[in-house]
Amino acid sequence: MRRTLVSALAGLLFGLGLTVSKMIDPAKVLGFLDLAGNWDPSLAFVMFGAIPVAAAGYWASHNRPAPLLDTRFHRPTLTRPDLRLVAGSLIFGAGWGLVGYCPGPALASLTLGHKETCIFVAAMLVGMLGHSVGTRLIAGRARQPATGRS
Repeated sequence: MRRTLVSALAGLLFGLGLTVSKMIDPAKVLGFLDLAGNWDPSLAFVMFGAIPVAAAGYWASHNRPAPLLDTRFHRPTLTRPDLRLVAGSLIFGAGWGLVGYCPGPALASLTLGHKETCIFVAAMLVGMLGHSVGTRLIAGRARQPATGRS
């Protein structure tokens, strides 16, 4: 219960930060990506403000045996980019560049009630579900033994 409450509070704080910094407005993101036109550097300032905070938290985690609300840290095990990472990054970047939303700001901007945001979030959830189902299907096929038929 405590873990769920802390997760909800962290999500609310993240959403509040996105809202205060106006990163829930797709025009801000698209303006940042418009290098040849009317470039808006505000997203860069948000990122440059977030990087030291995240780095401090990551550094501090190395001095702890485990997080406060879990038995171990769940750090990445892959050390090099693979096809899944590259493909996912390309899909994420294309969606972000076309629409101006990524998952966090999209969820936070649901509070504004815009039809476009609701459509984007619905499509995002369908994509996540499709990825989950597809990954399970592929993993299931990989575990099936060969039948020996030609």
